[in-house]
Amino acid sequence: HGRRRATLLRAVRDRGCLVGPARPWLEVRASYERALRARSLDLTGDTEAHLPRLVLTADPSALEDLRSSVLAPLGDLKPSSAAKLRETLRAWLLHQGRRDEVAAALFVHPQTVRYRMNQLRELFGERLEDPDTVLALTIALGVEEESPE
Repeated sequence: HGRRRATLLRAVRDRGCLVGPARPWLEVRASYERALRARSLDLTGDTEAHLPRLVLTADPSALEDLRSSVLAPLGDLKPSSAAKLRETLRAWLLHQGRRDEVAAALFVHPQTVRYRMNQLRELFGERLEDPDTVLALTIALGVEEESPE
């Protein structure tokens, strides 16, 4: 079924269509439901290419609770400062702490990244070194919010 799926994906490319996961006929409902979820997120193409986003948005309420909890150290900052630090923390996590890559992604000087990361280390303390916290932060910041707080 791999070749047929590839042919289908090429045929619908750039047409705003969705292709759910390949499933046996008796499990077609699961494929349809995933395609509906992807459509609700305005995704197109192969739903398999959007698995991280689909997983991270499966329970919006739980995701919001996770964000509130894990990002609590930013809560007392001015909204503009908190937004910059959130953006920096997200880039830092996604680029695995490589300062030059983080700076390039944010269009800032590497020294700006260093300064912001020092602020974040001051706010979060040793939690930024804890694998469970890093995972929670990665999940919380993994999908950009529609409208940042």
